[in-house]
Amino acid sequence: MASSPPSFSPSRTTCASLLRQLQMIWDEIGESDTERDNMLLQLEQECLDIYHRKVEKTRKHKADLNKLLDDAESEVSSIASSFGDCLSFSRGKGTLKQQLANIRPVLEDLRSKKDERVKEFLKIKSQISQICAEIAGSGQSKDVTDQDLDQRDLTTKKLGELKLHLDELQNEKILRQLKVKNHITIISELSTVMSIDFKKTLNGVHPSLSDSSNGAPLSISNDTLAALTGVVHSLKQEKQQRLQKVQELTKFLVELWDLMEMPIDEQKAFSHVTRLISASVDEVSIRGCLSADVIKQVEVEVQRLNVLKASKMKELVFKRQNELEEIYRGVHMDVDSEAARKILTSRIESGNIDMSELLQSMDDQIRMAKEQALSRRDILDRVEKWKFAAEEEKWLDEYEKDENRYSAVRGAHKNLKRAEKARILVSKIQSMVENLTAKVKAWETEKGIPFLYEKAPLLQSLVEYNVQQQLREEEKRKSREQKRLSEQLSVEQEAMFGSKSATKKPLSQSTHANTIAGTPTGRRVQTPSSRYGTSGAKDRRESGRMNNIIPVNYVALPKDDSASRGS
Repeated sequence: MASSPPSFSPSRTTCASLLRQLQMIWDEIGESDTERDNMLLQLEQECLDIYHRKVEKTRKHKADLNKLLDDAESEVSSIASSFGDCLSFSRGKGTLKQQLANIRPVLEDLRSKKDERVKEFLKIKSQISQICAEIAGSGQSKDVTDQDLDQRDLTTKKLGELKLHLDELQNEKILRQLKVKNHITIISELSTVMSIDFKKTLNGVHPSLSDSSNGAPLSISNDTLAALTGVVHSLKQEKQQRLQKVQELTKFLVELWDLMEMPIDEQKAFSHVTRLISASVDEVSIRGCLSADVIKQVEVEVQRLNVLKASKMKELVFKRQNELEEIYRGVHMDVDSEAARKILTSRIESGNIDMSELLQSMDDQIRMAKEQALSRRDILDRVEKWKFAAEEEKWLDEYEKDENRYSAVRGAHKNLKRAEKARILVSKIQSMVENLTAKVKAWETEKGIPFLYEKAPLLQSLVEYNVQQQLREEEKRKSREQKRLSEQLSVEQEAMFGSKSATKKPLSQSTHANTIAGTPTGRRVQTPSSRYGTSGAKDRRESGRMNNIIPVNYVALPKDDSASRGS
């Protein structure tokens, strides 16, 4: 119950004075007491109503203060809870206004901290939203507001989780940017090699890749990465196909050059493609080396050479024929050049044959001829040695028949040296023939065909040579026997009839004369029996001449002495 107002209250003083003034007015008017009582009752009621309204208003104000205090306490607890703190505030003692004054600084501090925390959360969430939008390729990210934030959880743990998520997204963004830049670099290199419009290619994937002057961030979306990967794969395949095409054209170009023996100066004009003939895809990095213009240039040159090839094909065919004949002649193989050329001419003039196939056929023949020539080389070398030895044998026979071979003429010492070498070589002829015969038989067994030398079977020539050698040996043996009988007859005649002193020289003088002339009688008698080379007819002529013409002063030496001199 409220205490009574003090007696000196201005309102009460005013009311009493107003009430006296009202009584005086009523007296003057002459109002009855009943009227006066009703008016006073009405006046008291109005006063009570005013007091009631005032009390109610004051009570409501008190309730509002209590509510403010409760709300402040609740907000303090809520903010503290959102921070993860267990903070409680006690009202303490004092009036409501005093309690509100106590809690207001705490609440304002917590609100400030909350605002800072919310701003931090919103900033991180905005960055996350932006990166997610870039990865998704959805363009601009939507703004993050307080409504998008759960303000009931503003703890440091939640903030750390968001920062960790942001770090992961930022790393993902960096990796994607590196992938995009790497793809762009590869596309740039491939475009440079093939002379493709680099900016147009990138603009077809995403405008931000070819033009960064407008400040737009580089697209790192999944679609962009997938499109870049596809472009890189497509360009690599295109590079592989172009390189393969250039290599095929260049190989054909080189074949045509070799085929038509094109000048080196004309070949140098295409050195930029010939260096690619054995290069791998990764090794090709020269600007424009696989451009469409380069490929077109090579195609045009191949077409030009094909036209030129058609006009020169007959010349090329006969050039191949010359090469084939040269190989055959080089290894003494039989070849009918005239017949072969007639056949080639008729086939070319008929027009029913592919010249490229004909050239290929001739190349195959040349290859087989070279292989066959290589297989004959060892035998041919042995034949040449045998032929040379046979020639030396003939020369040696002729040389030993020369009675003046030891005379002091110009060049006699060279013939002596040659004769010594020839004797050594001739002594090996028989083993040469035997080894050569074995080689030829082995070759014929392996190949299944006879070994021809100058259109004749070599084995037959060797057999004929052995037969001739045996005949010459027999003739030489008979010649030696006739000489022996002739010598014996001469000795017997000298023993029976003697000799005239006027016509016969002393033995010592004759021997001395023969020695000065350099032709010992013993060597002259012995030489034919130790050589092979002369023919049978020539041996018979020599033998007959010696039997018919016997010098009067001929002196026969003992056989043993003659043999020792001949050796």
